[in-house]
Amino acid sequence: MTKRINLALQGGGAHGAFTWGVLDRLLDDDGIEVAGISGTSAGAMNGAAFKAGWLEGGRDGARETLDWLWERLGAVQDMRMPSWMTGVMPVPGAMGSAMENALPYTVADTMTRVLSPYAYGPFYSNPLRPIAREFHYDAVCAEDGPRLFVGATNVRTGRIRIFTGAEISTDSLLASACLPTLFQAVEIDGEHYWDGGYTGNPALFPLFDRELPGDILIVNINPLEREEVPRSPQEIQNRINEISFNSSLLRELRTIAFLKRLVDDDGTEGGRFARAIEQMAGGGGRFDRLRVHMIADDALMRELSVATKMMPTPYLLHRLKDAGRAAADAFLATHRDDLNRRGTTDLQAMFS
Repeated sequence: MTKRINLALQGGGAHGAFTWGVLDRLLDDDGIEVAGISGTSAGAMNGAAFKAGWLEGGRDGARETLDWLWERLGAVQDMRMPSWMTGVMPVPGAMGSAMENALPYTVADTMTRVLSPYAYGPFYSNPLRPIAREFHYDAVCAEDGPRLFVGATNVRTGRIRIFTGAEISTDSLLASACLPTLFQAVEIDGEHYWDGGYTGNPALFPLFDRELPGDILIVNINPLEREEVPRSPQEIQNRINEISFNSSLLRELRTIAFLKRLVDDDGTEGGRFARAIEQMAGGGGRFDRLRVHMIADDALMRELSVATKMMPTPYLLHRLKDAGRAAADAFLATHRDDLNRRGTTDLQAMFS
């Protein structure tokens, strides 16, 4: 039996290569059909590559386009550390620690704190633009295939904007991945946008559409919890980054948990209230049919840092891809039969 699911793909710079591995493993399973994708930043890039490749060549096409994307990202000179460092890092954790203290990263990090991306004047260029420009947008924007939703943050209003269908373009992908300390805001239709991770990382609500399946598989690349209290400046900044880029996702998951609990109390005033909200949203029993799943490797991601997010070296990207494949393989071995039947993320326990 075919399992129809939606994908919710987080952003996290170079750590998005973990999602590359997850998608690569999902593509091995002929019985899984992706109906909708919501992505932010690197998640949006992954989603666009997956959809364009899928429409142009099926599963093999999706895999080839994802490979192309991450090969190109691994060659972005503006955002990578010196190549000599990749040969002395035996494990990702060692890489994260070394990169935080490496002179090239320290200098670059200091510059982003004291120098605005607008200071470069006519010499400014976004290193991601040549890559985003190469997507086949006739396929990315097509009505066929998985529905794709790309999130970005409106700088003026602080609200999320979801781009979908013909709205998706080079600029909307760049807007979704626009870290304001590195890149100038991206202007679209007279409004300026920053990274979508501030308001939806990724946004789940576009996937509530009753034409889409109830299963939402979140690929999480920002650790939700850390046991140790951060003490060094680097550790503190890293944890601030993780909390900031998880906050919107946790808000949406808490809302889903709350509404599902109300719907379960169907005969109560709260249950009637939840059903009324459903009707206002178009009906279809949306809340009680939502089933949330998550693929993550928090142990690995806790060994990395904000530094490794900014340095897409081929070594790191392939280590993360392998980890993503392994995590997806473990999820499918344990929970594949649960898809379309029950959620595998205990939202009530998460927020109790």
